[in-house]
Amino acid sequence: MRCGKRQPLLDYSTLFLVVGFGVAVWLRVAVGGASVARSGSAGLVFAGALIVLTLAAGVPARPALRSVGWGVAGAVVLCVPPLLLAGGHRPGGAFLPWAAIVTVVAVAEEAFLRGALYESLVASRSQLVAVGVTTVCFAALHVPLYGWQAVPLDLAVGLWLGTLRQVSGNWTAPATAHVLADLAGWWLR
Repeated sequence: MRCGKRQPLLDYSTLFLVVGFGVAVWLRVAVGGASVARSGSAGLVFAGALIVLTLAAGVPARPALRSVGWGVAGAVVLCVPPLLLAGGHRPGGAFLPWAAIVTVVAVAEEAFLRGALYESLVASRSQLVAVGVTTVCFAALHVPLYGWQAVPLDLAVGLWLGTLRQVSGNWTAPATAHVLADLAGWWLR
C-alpha cells in the first residue's frame, strides 16, 4: 500500500483569499475604531478591499439576474426572526445614505464570500466545505461590529446565505437576500 501526499487544508489561492479577508476586516476595524459598526467610511473601505479580492480571484462582479427571485424569497426568511423578536434600535442618521452604504457593503460581502471564496473552496474541496467556511467567515466579520453574542445569529444567517448560493448556483441570490434583509432591518428594529 502506497502512502500518498496529503492534500493541504487550503490551496494557495484560497489561502490568499482568506488572508486578504482577514486584512479587510482588520482595515475596517482600524478605520472605524470604537464606532466601527456605525462608520460608513470603514464599511466602504472594507467593501473596496473585498471587491479588489473578488476581482483578483477572477469572479465576475456582475450579478446573475436570474437568481433574484431566490434572493427575494431568502430575504423573506431572514426577516421573520426580527418580526417575531421586535426590539433593538434603529441605525442613526438618514435612511438613504445609510441604505447606499449598507447595499455596497452587503453586495461586496456576498460577491467575495459566496462568489470568490466559495468558488475557490469548491474547486479545491467541496460545496459542503465552501458553505461551512463562508458561514464561519460571515459570522467572524461581524464580531467586531456586534460582539460575540451575535455569533449564533450570524452563523445561522451565514448558513442560510450559503444555502441560497448552493441552490441558486451563483452569488446573486445571497446578495439580494442580504441587501433586502438589511434594508428591511431599518424598519424591523
